[in-house]
Amino acid sequence: MSIRGVCFLYLLLSGACFTAIAQDSLRIYKQLDSVHRLPSDTGKVSALLKKGGQNNRFFETHKIENPFWQEALTLSLQLKYPKGVSQAYNELGTAKRNRSLYIIAEDYHEKALKAAEEARDTFLIVFSLNNAGVDCRRQDKLQKAFDYHVKALILAEKINDIRNVCVATNSIGNIQLSTEKYEDAITHFTHALELEEKSNNQLGVAINLGNLGFAYQGLNKLDMAIQYHKRSLAINQKMDRPIGMAICYNALGAAYKEKKDYAAAMEYLKKALEVNDKVDDKVHVAESYLSIGKLLSAQGKHDEARKNIMQSIDISTFWGFKAMLMDAYKALAADFKESGEFKKSLEATDRSLLYKDSILDEKSAMALTQMQTIYEVDRKDNQIRNLEHDKMVGELRTKRNVVITFALAAFLLMAIVGGLFYIRHRNLKANKRTLQLELRSLRSQMNPHFIFNSLSSIHRYIWSNNQEEASDYLTKFSRLMRLILDNTQHTFVTLNKELESLRLYLDLESLRCNGIFEYRFLIDAEINDEEVLIPPMILQPYVENAIWHGLVHKHPDEKGLLDIEIVLQKRSLVCTITDNGIGRKKAMEIKDKKGRLHNSVGMKVTEGRIDLIRKINNKEAKVTVTDLEDESGKATGTKVTIILPAEFIF
Repeated sequence: MSIRGVCFLYLLLSGACFTAIAQDSLRIYKQLDSVHRLPSDTGKVSALLKKGGQNNRFFETHKIENPFWQEALTLSLQLKYPKGVSQAYNELGTAKRNRSLYIIAEDYHEKALKAAEEARDTFLIVFSLNNAGVDCRRQDKLQKAFDYHVKALILAEKINDIRNVCVATNSIGNIQLSTEKYEDAITHFTHALELEEKSNNQLGVAINLGNLGFAYQGLNKLDMAIQYHKRSLAINQKMDRPIGMAICYNALGAAYKEKKDYAAAMEYLKKALEVNDKVDDKVHVAESYLSIGKLLSAQGKHDEARKNIMQSIDISTFWGFKAMLMDAYKALAADFKESGEFKKSLEATDRSLLYKDSILDEKSAMALTQMQTIYEVDRKDNQIRNLEHDKMVGELRTKRNVVITFALAAFLLMAIVGGLFYIRHRNLKANKRTLQLELRSLRSQMNPHFIFNSLSSIHRYIWSNNQEEASDYLTKFSRLMRLILDNTQHTFVTLNKELESLRLYLDLESLRCNGIFEYRFLIDAEINDEEVLIPPMILQPYVENAIWHGLVHKHPDEKGLLDIEIVLQKRSLVCTITDNGIGRKKAMEIKDKKGRLHNSVGMKVTEGRIDLIRKINNKEAKVTVTDLEDESGKATGTKVTIILPAEFIF
């Protein structure tokens, strides 16, 4: 299919794909919400791990973090449940490896190994060792990978874990294949093949037959290599596995090319091209065209060769396969050189080197990013302790300087003392204001009236023998209190934790108000709520104000609606709280009639916090309140827009 045809097909399917994605997202959210209702114990960890595995294809396809596994890890750490920690880290590490983030994957799998050893679970230890070995092999850390797999093999044989014996044996064979120790590789692949045949694992049998083919090809025993590749091909055909068939066809094409049997080589390479249409990853299509081009070039058929090589280049350019582009331009340069067109050969060589440099730059940047990610995660665990230490050291240094200054400048004693007292008074006043503001913020996040009324509601449910509602209310109330206590110990929390506490709060308020309003969360699809940070309980006072001054006063026949929208605009997090209540003007009139002089302490404190964020970060941070009206000027609600600097974990 031409590139233009691929583009047209992509645009045609975009609408259908978007609908399917929305449906999948809704289904996954419902599953996550159902797991949230489970008690926070090891059973919930198992459920999160299971659901994460069932839905992982969706997250990998869209290159987003798996929230089930993230929550399983967080809960396991809270429960001090090392087995769950190991399982979660293993899953997260494998997901990172599938996205070629091998450094982070290795770090996660090493943490999984440490947790498995703490749990004294031999199966998990073996599983983690094999995973870490694969990560190292992908980074060409072959000796370290070999050591991991040998340890895994010894332990797996002790507990008769055939699956991990096969994985370790096959991996050791692949390492030996990479280091051209073909005889040793054949020994391990043969052993792995025997185990896979006993286990009746056809996929494992096909893979090891193919590996044996590559090993014999390395020894230049081409007839043996062809025999094994054909056996692997037969099993892949029986399983109707397109990717396996494509690999076998390409391997057979390469083997026949080495035998100078160009007709057979071309036959298999064309079959690889046909079957690659059924493979999602189009890099294999580009590879097939390139292999055909190289084969034609070896036969001196330069025009046909260049046509196929350019087809590979077109596909690789469209999909961004830089490694394939590097090889394709290299092959094109060799073909031009063979036909004596040295200028074109040099131009193609330059293009190949450009892509090679680009790949090296990307690998370096990716490695640096991954190392920074690991560093930042570890560093944040000690951040508070380091800040306290720096504060203490700073205070000691200040006192020492004051003493030295007094000793050396006796004749300016009064002036210096006066100046120091002025500076000290100003600093203490600023520090006191900051500490008081933070303290008042933490203590006034939740309105005491809300806590009292919640307890009264629970009492009312119990008194009316409505045990189910009482239990549900009490469970949500206790969960909310626990989240508040946890979150307010930190300057920033992840957005998903903030939203979880806000949902619990809204559920409780809805129960108290007999369901007079509904609420919706509209989160920007580009936001990863596990990486975005937000000050804890920053939105709750405005949500509370919207409910008790806007929505509760609506006519009983009119349904209240509260929208909480969060979007990412450049380097700012924009949070919008919109209600369809009675509006501020009418709310003030009701307040005046009741003679209430109380002002929202929570909102004032929050505005103070936002003002401090603006001063400290020197970035945009503000709150804007907008009165909503219809065409006739009648109040239709209130919109509060909160703009905060965007902060991220990584």
